[in-house]
Amino acid sequence: MDTFIHRFLLSILLVTLLIVTIVLLKRVLNKHLSVKAHYKIWFFLSIPLITPFFPWGFFKLEIISDLFKTILTQNSNLSLTNNRVAGASVPYLENRDLLHDLAVSVNRSTSEFFFNLGMTIWVLGMVILVGWIIYSNIQIRQIKKTASFIKDHKINELLEECKEIVGVKRGILLQESSKINSPLTLGLLKPYILLPLNTCKDFSLHELKYVFLHELSHQKSKDVLINYIMWILQTIYWFNPFVWYALKRMRVDRELACDASVLNLIDERAFIEYGQTIIHFASGKYNHAYQQFVPGMGGTKKQMKQRILSIAKYTRDSQRLIWKSKAICIALGILVLGLTPFTYVVASSDDVYEFTKKNIIYEDLSNYFNGHEGSFVLYDATKRQYLIHNREMSQQRVSPNSTYKIYSALFALESKVISPDSNDQVWDGRVQPFKVWNQNQNLSTAMGSSVNWYFQNLDQKVGKEQLQDYFHKIKYGNENISGPLDSYWMESTLKVSPIEQVELLVALEENDFGFKEENIQAVKQAISIEKKERGQLFGKTGTGTINGQDVNGWFIGYIEEAGQFYYFAVNIQKNGVNGSKAANIVKHILDDKNIYWHSE
Repeated sequence: MDTFIHRFLLSILLVTLLIVTIVLLKRVLNKHLSVKAHYKIWFFLSIPLITPFFPWGFFKLEIISDLFKTILTQNSNLSLTNNRVAGASVPYLENRDLLHDLAVSVNRSTSEFFFNLGMTIWVLGMVILVGWIIYSNIQIRQIKKTASFIKDHKINELLEECKEIVGVKRGILLQESSKINSPLTLGLLKPYILLPLNTCKDFSLHELKYVFLHELSHQKSKDVLINYIMWILQTIYWFNPFVWYALKRMRVDRELACDASVLNLIDERAFIEYGQTIIHFASGKYNHAYQQFVPGMGGTKKQMKQRILSIAKYTRDSQRLIWKSKAICIALGILVLGLTPFTYVVASSDDVYEFTKKNIIYEDLSNYFNGHEGSFVLYDATKRQYLIHNREMSQQRVSPNSTYKIYSALFALESKVISPDSNDQVWDGRVQPFKVWNQNQNLSTAMGSSVNWYFQNLDQKVGKEQLQDYFHKIKYGNENISGPLDSYWMESTLKVSPIEQVELLVALEENDFGFKEENIQAVKQAISIEKKERGQLFGKTGTGTINGQDVNGWFIGYIEEAGQFYYFAVNIQKNGVNGSKAANIVKHILDDKNIYWHSE
């Protein structure tokens, strides 16, 4: 949901900027755009409007975002040396406390309240507009029901003649109704042209020809369909006044473009007659809701004045004007198509890790999760093979919570804030949420009891700038530590996916980071949980708690068994989850796969 909200907010910004750009472009380049181009240029708005809802993954279009991500990140990744230290003996120190995570709650009551309030207002606004659209379409249905077919042979022949002139091949139903005051074009699947009652009596065939040419031009341009699509988008973005303004201008430009299409089909001497015909259908305002949803020949007096002036100044488009219009539209299209994937990347690049390796087995392990939403990743280093449960969630980045402490310790060791032989810290006497935290700590006890103040002190001494460099160096998740220095890892800005957790553990064990070997060994000793006859278990739990409710559970680690290495990560989401439950899931999965536990 966070990803969608980011995309939605970015699309609002892009749409607003695009509307301003189009308005300025139309004003500055007014004489270099044809009347039809003035209308069609608005179509580009639909691209950023639908971007947040577009199923990129379904159509396999991630390649576009991947290209942008590569461009954006190619200069930020530092090369890592391959200085493998796997196989070096890690002194055995049992620390089963690592399986029992202790977490501090993060309070989000205010932000969550405003988020829920905003969502409620947004949905309520859409419901109101949808109700209005339904009401308008009920009006249209009532008009259709009361309308009667025009049976005059000459008038129907004239309609067929006009269809040939415009180039419309679909069957068009011609009716008249007493409930309308100007000609209308409606119907998505079954197109209609509706005339006001007595129009056929009050107008000559010559004048009716202009009416038919106008309405058929709407049919040829599929203006009914376009109008409904734009209204759907307007319903979604109802809170944006720029969208309302743009679509109002678009409807005016639509009628001007339709007039231009008719003028292009008739003799110049008939321009005045055409203008006089549409004046007959001028009205002071839209009296009915349905008039916003059906293109037609009529309009307000203000709109008619603009249309008559446009008709008076009309000249057929020169070849030069046509090419200039196309060039401007192409340039704008390139700009929009370029910016749209960019906003998609900006919104999603921090939330999803694009995993591209191929030696993967996907397996449904949901029966181990006891109804919790979650993912499991296992990497067999000997086979170089991944086993993944829940592909989507395995790539979804979430807060690492206490699992980040593995790397906090590593960074502090590399920065010489602590050393493998000297890593004690004195408790300052302030009462902590858990009794076990109210005492002096060393790296092993602090890791085992997940003592926040210990690692907060380490981060403070390393400094945010140096920490950021380290996170960039090891490519830790989204590398975003812009949150508070004492909590950026607790349901805050720093996020990492289960797959990345496994890749980081592999890099830690093999020291792809190029850090000092003694520091790697000190961290591995601190996360050593237990040792059995056939192997040794390393790991760290993590729990995310918001407003007193556990919502995010981690257990990451690896097993060294008979010279083979197995790296794993489990993440579970929603209410009532924690690191201990995640550890229990790992135990049962690996037990059934005859890895390490072997059904004790």
